[in-house]
Amino acid sequence: MKDQKEMVLRWAAKRWADYQLNLKEMDKHNSFQKERFPGISGWKTWSGFEEFSHVCPLTTKQELENDRFSHPPHGSNLTYPKEKYLHYSRTSGTKGVPVTWMDTKADWKWMLGNWDRILSEAGVQRGASCFFAFSFGPFLGFWTAYEAAMQRGCVCIPGGGQSTESRLSSILGEGVEYLFCTPTYALRIIEKAKECGIALQNHALKKIIVAGECGGSLPAHRLAVDKAWSRSSLLYDHYGMTEVGPVAYEIPGGRGGLRILLDSYYAEVIHPQTTQSINDGELGELVLTPLGRIGTPVLRYRTGDLVRAKRGVDELGLPTFDLIGGIVGRTDDMVIIRGVNLHPSGVDEIIRKFPEISEYQVVIEQNREMLEVLIKAECGRDEAMALERALQDAYSLRIPVKPVVKETLPRFEMKASRWVHPKISQ
Repeated sequence: MKDQKEMVLRWAAKRWADYQLNLKEMDKHNSFQKERFPGISGWKTWSGFEEFSHVCPLTTKQELENDRFSHPPHGSNLTYPKEKYLHYSRTSGTKGVPVTWMDTKADWKWMLGNWDRILSEAGVQRGASCFFAFSFGPFLGFWTAYEAAMQRGCVCIPGGGQSTESRLSSILGEGVEYLFCTPTYALRIIEKAKECGIALQNHALKKIIVAGECGGSLPAHRLAVDKAWSRSSLLYDHYGMTEVGPVAYEIPGGRGGLRILLDSYYAEVIHPQTTQSINDGELGELVLTPLGRIGTPVLRYRTGDLVRAKRGVDELGLPTFDLIGGIVGRTDDMVIIRGVNLHPSGVDEIIRKFPEISEYQVVIEQNREMLEVLIKAECGRDEAMALERALQDAYSLRIPVKPVVKETLPRFEMKASRWVHPKISQ
């Protein structure tokens, strides 16, 4: 017991000492961080991350966007001279204007190391066949996954520019063992297989590693994927974002949920309105500080993602920080309809229990002073009525469901945008 405690103390001390060196670099060279956090010069006197979190202000996405607008094209949050930056990425822009992100060679290597840990936890071995079903645009997430898999010695098959049918043909024909895509696209592939009459029983898939949006840990989503491919625990959740890098892998056990890479991140959960720390199990906003990405650092970054944390220890006795149920939703996605909180992940969980519904859209409109919600679903009238009843049972709220013709609603390869707010006043 004593040895275990000493091991944890050594781990914590090294983690903080390493980050102090990074704070020193920011204090010397990063004008953005010094301006927004003048107290950064006190890095030598802080006792650890707990004190750091008390003195350091939170960072918001809006701050980063404003800085880039004020100092185009890449902002002033650069710790090193511009010639040190070799990698260009850009956020998806699903919640605002896309923001560019520049990384040094060292920071990119740090992110690849995080992905290598994720691949290891997912069971990806050297020589494994990996298929990447994304467009190969400036999306950081799967670019880092692709390069990390290459360095691991995997056979990496890019699916950029291909139709879903072509990708499906490659996945089955090439004996792909690991598929990388968003949770939405994992369902889109199943839908396309049904349309084309392609059987999914004979395949080599071991895991579908998903990221980019909520859904990877939702039981109904996971069940739908397992059933279609006739394989249990096929979906494997992962979490990351452009601003912070690859953050978490699925909690061991095959039931979903996310475990943060604590060697690489300092994690907190706060109340979205008061910004005060909250207890484990309570719904709050995830705040992250990347510990090894100092070329374009973020300190106590408000991710906007809603989670329920559970702290514990792993089999070695080292601390763990788990997100039970994965990413529950986003602070800017929730809407209140007649006093009832609706989160996209909760609505999606109910809809996914109806395999007859191939795609859906949630329309929020303002009627005088009230918000109203309507769900459009690609299904028959009977299924629409059944979904209405299920939503009524779950929320004690009547949510109309309008059946629409199949293939009339948008499909998504990257992050899905199923919730639309066309007439809400600001």
